[in-house]
Amino acid sequence: MKKINLTRLCLCLFMTVSFHAFSQLNLPRGSQMASVSQQIGITDVYIKYSRPNVNKREIWGKLVPYGLNNLGFGTSTAAPWRAGANENTIIKFTSDVKIEGKEIKAGKYGFHIIVNQDDTATLIFNKNHTAWGSFFYEPSEDALKVDIKTKSIPHKEQLTFEFNEVTGNSAVASLNWEKKQFPFKIEVDVTNVVLSDIRRKLQNQPGFNRQSWEQAANFALNNGGDLNEALTWINGAISGKFFSQQTFNNTNIKAGILNKMGKRDEALAALDSYMPKATIFEVHQYGRQLINFGLKDKALEVFKMNAKKNKDTWPVHYGLARGYSAKGDFKSALKHLKKALANAPNAASKGRVQANIAKLEKGEDIN
Repeated sequence: MKKINLTRLCLCLFMTVSFHAFSQLNLPRGSQMASVSQQIGITDVYIKYSRPNVNKREIWGKLVPYGLNNLGFGTSTAAPWRAGANENTIIKFTSDVKIEGKEIKAGKYGFHIIVNQDDTATLIFNKNHTAWGSFFYEPSEDALKVDIKTKSIPHKEQLTFEFNEVTGNSAVASLNWEKKQFPFKIEVDVTNVVLSDIRRKLQNQPGFNRQSWEQAANFALNNGGDLNEALTWINGAISGKFFSQQTFNNTNIKAGILNKMGKRDEALAALDSYMPKATIFEVHQYGRQLINFGLKDKALEVFKMNAKKNKDTWPVHYGLARGYSAKGDFKSALKHLKKALANAPNAASKGRVQANIAKLEKGEDIN
């Protein structure tokens, strides 16, 4: 009797272990797993999903029911579509974003869709991203719901997420399946996201070198950042820190910040303070900066000084051409451009000079 019970026990254990081992096998799925990502500024948007095929089935209203439904399993009695197959479709944002103009925090979300009979749908971003499908969908865990218009598309056999219409601060993501597309616009406040990242990094290893502070100040200058903060950053790069060193680059950035703050005289004083140690090319850049400031007469004076100090050296004639062109004297500008063409150091430089000669000959300013 004991032998029989022992045999049965062993058999039961064998079956339990066997079935458990079988359930852990890594086998191909009918709906393959996929992921797609897009960077907007420095923000990453990531979508992970399973890709069912149409397979000659009627999708909308049949395989994917309209509205909210009791799926007959789990805790949800009014579940949306899981926006794919198998587990939750997951969407992740590495910074705060806007979806169709509505704000949502950085994080990972379960992505669901309420499909309507007309050309509309509701997108759901749910804080529970670990559940299987939408069987355990709970509305109280929704982080965001947005209504969208769907679009008709050519037949798409396999469900596919794509990123379309990507710009510097936005992208349109879309789910495409059968003949229906579900597009939604994702927007990022790139400047604030980058500046927040810069502030964190300047407190860490990147903050121990001058170039980081220069890059931070330059980004703030050119992207609508706080100019007082930018000025603090660039002043730190120029003096007062163990890594500080005045260069033409950081002096030029400081001048740009001061000029944008309406402090043109201070901007010019900063640049003038560097001129005694400036190279030919740095003086040339100073002249161009003066043209940008609208100081055409002073720019021409600087270009003439450079030409006198470095007679017939590249790029002094190029600078004189820019100075005369800024003042509308295209004849003198053309004369110096032809000289610049003769002493240009390489094919690329000759090509740029030749292109500007063509502009002057058509009566166009080369600045």
